[in-house]
Amino acid sequence: MLHDPSHYEPPPIAEEIRISDRDTDTLRRLAEDLAGIAALPVHRERAVLWQQLNDLDSRRPMIWINEIPWHEMDVNGELTLVTEHPWARDQERELRRTLYQWRHMQGDMIVSDYLACPLAVHSTDFGIMEDVDLALTDSASDIVSRHFKIQIRDYPDLEKIKMPVVTHNLEATHFRYEAMCRVYEGILPVRKVGQTHIWFTPWDYLIRWWGIEEAMLDMVERPDLVHAGVERMVDAWMIELDQFEQLNALSLDCNNTRIGSGGYGYTSCLPGTPFDAGRVTPANMWGCSNAQIFSEVSPAMHWEFAVKHDLRWLARWGLVYYGCCEPLDLKIDILRRIPNLRKISVSPWCNTHRTIEKAGTDYVLSRKPSPAILAENEWHPERARQELTDFLDQAHGCHVELIMKDVSTVRYQPQRLWEWSRIAAEVAENWK
Repeated sequence: MLHDPSHYEPPPIAEEIRISDRDTDTLRRLAEDLAGIAALPVHRERAVLWQQLNDLDSRRPMIWINEIPWHEMDVNGELTLVTEHPWARDQERELRRTLYQWRHMQGDMIVSDYLACPLAVHSTDFGIMEDVDLALTDSASDIVSRHFKIQIRDYPDLEKIKMPVVTHNLEATHFRYEAMCRVYEGILPVRKVGQTHIWFTPWDYLIRWWGIEEAMLDMVERPDLVHAGVERMVDAWMIELDQFEQLNALSLDCNNTRIGSGGYGYTSCLPGTPFDAGRVTPANMWGCSNAQIFSEVSPAMHWEFAVKHDLRWLARWGLVYYGCCEPLDLKIDILRRIPNLRKISVSPWCNTHRTIEKAGTDYVLSRKPSPAILAENEWHPERARQELTDFLDQAHGCHVELIMKDVSTVRYQPQRLWEWSRIAAEVAENWK
């Protein structure tokens, strides 16, 4: 994620990365396992299926699992880190998680035939962080409940939202790239990768500073103030995006990059034309937005205080994904006003019949089965199968991806998620 409203990300430090022979051997062994998987022909086959889905010419539903409670998932030490250097541990963690997901809960996962070296790009962010009281239920989990303390009460407070400054530390990128090439030489190639998909969601941030009830009331009592707040957030993101373009720090996401709150971005529509492989622009990429806090807001107000503002941002991208957890079945008509809209989130709280009736085959339906079934006292695989089947029976002829996400807990029984993945694969393969 480019931004995290819970903390500031410090700028990258340019320093040579040297790790022990033991750490190197560990990373190379894991990378060799990954290289063997990446060479399998199934990845090319799945890439075609993802592309057909996103081109609205799908053959079957596609499946992906994300936002996994990794602290609950370890089995037989598969996720246990043994390296010592902090950089090596970050590398090891990513390799082990990728291998674990491939072994136990693939869905339609695609493993790259290269290793990505992220550019050392840094944004100063929006100048304001959430101030919260936290309630923890599991000290090992990063899923917490938050009570937000209000920081925006009137017009002067909007000045707390600053315009980001983006920089690229070329020397830090060089050290990262040099280290990866040295460690993985002869196993997998290394590619420098800039900022891919950007999670643009002004309201996810505003409510953390404004207060949920306060923001909802102000849309009625002080609408001009709310409009000014949203516009300032859009301005900030637009200024930041301009800098990414100027730094030539964007990379394509029409590949196995997550798009919005859904699955992969493969499509024949992108990068489109014009396209210069040496300088990626937003027009060659996917954009997204949502307003999750607007679940109970009317379509008219959802348009007025969210989508209407988002259009300045969304118009810059080649294709667009909209939505996350908010139910959108009553709002398809306003979403049709988004240029290049291709995917719509269908959360567990959507009215399935109304969503399908309104969206039809004009968009990909990014279906989010409820993760609550994985958190119950008892695991009910037969019910998981029935919930998937019920949705797909109603979505006959539509273009569907099944995205299991927001998994807060599996009750320390990772086999639940493994089995869900197998069930979803069976249902998707048998869907006619």
